[in-house]
Amino acid sequence: MAKGSLADRLYEKVANDEDARTCSDISEDACREVPGNFFRIIFANTLTKVGDLLINPKTVLAWLISAVGAPGALAGLLVPIRESGSLIPQLLIGALVRRYPVRKGFWVLGSALQGLSVLGMALVVWLLEGLAAGLGIVGLLVVFSVSRGVCSVAMKDVQGKCVPKSRRGRLTGLSATLSGALTFALTLLVFSNDSDPSMLFYTALLAGAGVAWLAAALVFLRVDEYPGASEGGSNALREAWSSLSLLKTDVPFRRFVVTRALLMASSLASPFLVLLAKQQSSLGLLLGSFVLASSLASAVSATVWGYMADSSSRTVMIRGGALAALVCMVAGGVSVSGVEVEGVHWLYPVAFFVLAIAHAGVRIGRKTYMVDMAGGTKRTDYTAVSNTVIGVLLLVVGGISAAVALLGNDWALLVLGGMGVMGVVSGALLKDV
Repeated sequence: MAKGSLADRLYEKVANDEDARTCSDISEDACREVPGNFFRIIFANTLTKVGDLLINPKTVLAWLISAVGAPGALAGLLVPIRESGSLIPQLLIGALVRRYPVRKGFWVLGSALQGLSVLGMALVVWLLEGLAAGLGIVGLLVVFSVSRGVCSVAMKDVQGKCVPKSRRGRLTGLSATLSGALTFALTLLVFSNDSDPSMLFYTALLAGAGVAWLAAALVFLRVDEYPGASEGGSNALREAWSSLSLLKTDVPFRRFVVTRALLMASSLASPFLVLLAKQQSSLGLLLGSFVLASSLASAVSATVWGYMADSSSRTVMIRGGALAALVCMVAGGVSVSGVEVEGVHWLYPVAFFVLAIAHAGVRIGRKTYMVDMAGGTKRTDYTAVSNTVIGVLLLVVGGISAAVALLGNDWALLVLGGMGVMGVVSGALLKDV
């Protein structure tokens, strides 16, 4: 890229210095392409994050299952499939990806498949109804989730080779802020109409999200990635299982996985806040506020968390986890106490907003921490192993929290809050990287 180009000038402002030593952990060839790659990755990430927020399984897809007349039980499968379906296969995916010295093609493929899956959902909504439509959505969500796992593994490695260590947190933060701002604006437009959404509305929403992923694939295809370390192998499954030995032999990595597992309470708590609000008032009246809260939280906090993560990603994880635990304890405690306050149902969108800010910190902190703590092929192994383990634990902890919720959604929040506190303690025992 030519010296003094627009990307160079913008990058200098974002990076806040011109010190070439910031590229000490990537090659000289890759360093020359950092400005252009930095913004290409941000643009691609922004497009996918907009798509993510437009088809959030906790809101849009859950309503969609009901709107097409499918059994309500299918809605309970959406979040576990969306999360664990993308995480569990990553152990095998990582073993396949690390065979190749250039890996951006895997991200492009994964993004394209996600876009096609969502477009398929739009077609299902338009043509089918009832159980057939519901099963079609769930089946396509499985394809979507596995494709998402391919992107997750590839992105960590491409980002690690194309962006210097001290600039990765702000890259993640800036893309989250941009996508949050865009989705916030879109949400205002969507909820400006008080009438119930039609099938045409849902179809258009899904189609727009699908196009966003396809556009992201085209943008990422232009990333200039130089070959890196690779490992062959005749049996990817054997290599994948072999990678699990990292949990036994690599103590810092094992401690990170434990911390991440405990801090996932920040993501599991969100549905219980929505359910508590629904008990107090019609969820339809509060729907817009929850979606807006999620979008606004990303817009106002992600960049701040990102810059903080470049100084200490461990501290960001701790602060985000502590804030999430506090929200769970307060919201759950207010509900358990039985205190009746007029308008108390509006407490939950506010709590949801703060929890979303906290989760953004946990997410950005742990992503930055893991990329920084590893290099070369090990980075791919770390990503695959940790995500696979977390995917299994999500199903386990999700089942436990659902069982506790039989006693009350507020009790589930209190249990998750206690889990978050343990995560903060575990994070404090990690070393800075």
